[in-house]
Parts: sequence; structure tokens; C-alpha cells
Amino acid sequence: MKAAPEAQKRLLDLAELDSVIDRLAHRRRTLPELAEIDERSKLFAKLATQVIEAETESGDLAREQAKAESDVDAVRTRADRDQKRLDSGAVTSPRDLSSLQSEITSLNKRQGDLEEVVLEIMERREAADAKAGDLVTQRDEVRAALSTAEDRRDAALTEIDKESGEVRGRRADTTGDIPADLLKLYEKLREQYGVGAAMLHGGRCQGCKVALSIAEMNRIKGAPHDEVLRCEECRRILVRTAESGL
Repeated sequence: MKAAPEAQKRLLDLAELDSVIDRLAHRRRTLPELAEIDERSKLFAKLATQVIEAETESGDLAREQAKAESDVDAVRTRADRDQKRLDSGAVTSPRDLSSLQSEITSLNKRQGDLEEVVLEIMERREAADAKAGDLVTQRDEVRAALSTAEDRRDAALTEIDKESGEVRGRRADTTGDIPADLLKLYEKLREQYGVGAAMLHGGRCQGCKVALSIAEMNRIKGAPHDEVLRCEECRRILVRTAESGL
């Protein structure tokens, strides 16, 4: 393949621009905010689930407490009613009096037992409420930190995309100076090796960093200036310049 030396040198400009584009793309993929957002998103989801579980437990305990308090009220009402009957003197039979007093004693004991149950449930509910409140605080803090990280990510992506757009514009201008067949070869090699062209500098290919043999350097010295050369080691287009050591 033949191409004017100046056109070949433009490949080095193109390679440098492509290197910048690749670095920007790598930076875009590896923004520290991305890992932070992923970590915080997982933590937020975990805390959100724990909040639901804690609030559900608190709600269940609230219903359990209401049921226990209702049972206490029912027993208290029945005991009060029996006590009024006893105090009224309406019951005169010794047997009935004994039965009524026994029932009042039993109801009082039952009321005491139920009140203990209510207190135990209240303590559990208080602990569940405190746990739910703590989890809500943690969840909200993570959500705020997540939002901040997303804002930083968006700002960084905007900056990167802006710079990338500018570089791609310069790249488009540069490709206009390169013959179609040479550009096609460059693009093919870039796809294969990541870098399509490299400078021959001081007898060394800057693509693979391998020093060329004396025989290869002599071959290059004898090649026409418009011949498109390839590095024997890495197969990239080898561009000759004043620093090539020829």
C-alpha cells in the first residue's frame, strides 16, 4: 500500500486522539461514583426491606397489644360486675356467695396475668419501634448519600461526554486528511490491537516497544517514503518520522 508520508504521519495524530477517547471511555466505565452508587443502592435496598420488616413487626405488636388490652378490659368489667353483685347484698346463699367470691378472686388473678402480658407486649413494641426508627434513619441517610453520589456521577459523565465529543470532532477532522484505504487498514488494526499505528522512534516500534533488528532497519531505510510499512512484531502500521533513527 502507498500513501504520502504526511498522510501516514496523520495516523499518529489519529492514534493519539483514539488513545484519549479510549482513556475517556475507560474513565467513564470506572468512575468511583459508579461503585459507590452500586454499593449504596444495595445497602439502601437492604435497609428498605429491614424497615418494612420492622414496621410490620411493630404493627403486629400494636394489634397484639390492643387485643391483650381488650381482654384486660373484658375481665375487669366482669370482675367489677361481680363485685357490685357481691356488695349489693343481692346474693344471700352461702354457696352462691362462696362461688361469687371465688370467681372474683379468679378474675382478679386473670386480670393481673393479662396486665403482665400487656406490659411484656408494650416492651417488645417499644423495642420494635426504636429498631424501626433507627433503620428509617439509616435508610434515609443512605438515600441522601446515594443521591449525592448520583449527582457527582452525572456531573462527571457530563464533563467526560463533553470532552469526548470535542475529541471526536477533532478526530473527524483528522480522518479527512487520510486516504480511505489507509484509514480502513488503520481502523482494522485498531480493532484488532487497540492501536492501529505507531511511530518508529530511535529504531524501536512505539507500539510494542520492540527494537527492530539491523536487517529490518536496513530494509526500512531502503523502502520508498510513500510505502506503508508494518511492524514485524506487532503488525501495526509503522510510521517514519525524523526521530526514527533512519
